[in-house]
Amino acid sequence: MRREIITAIDIVARPECVWAVLLDFPAYGEWNPFIRRIEGVARMGEVLRVSMQIAKGRPMTFRPRVQAAESPRKLCWLGHLGLPGLFDGEHYFQLTALPSGLTRFTHGERFSGLLAGLFAARMMGPTEAAFVAMNEALRQRAEAQDAARGAHDP
Repeated sequence: MRREIITAIDIVARPECVWAVLLDFPAYGEWNPFIRRIEGVARMGEVLRVSMQIAKGRPMTFRPRVQAAESPRKLCWLGHLGLPGLFDGEHYFQLTALPSGLTRFTHGERFSGLLAGLFAARMMGPTEAAFVAMNEALRQRAEAQDAARGAHDP
């Protein structure tokens, strides 16, 4: 069974600026309400250590493998809860340049495996809310940094 969450937000900043914020893993604790920490390098095949927390939930740490890291367009990793095939998550971030220097940030995850149906029944709503909260926090940080650099015309 496959389930997917897809969220998106438009950001008044260039894709390169949004990408820089997204890949500044050491700063996640300063701004990211969902993914609290990432350790590792965003490079194809590398294993990351990702710590996240959904509101009112307990912190979870995963060791996903980077599936794509295409600057400044796409970052994707694949993680497993337990053994591969039980509950797998392909988490992705896509950046699309829009007219006038805007960036559409798409944040999603594809869930699959034997336990994906159980997850969907309990966690899809809170997980989607966590994605939306992260998207908004990323928007605020990227817009502030882009404005501080004077790189974006209003």
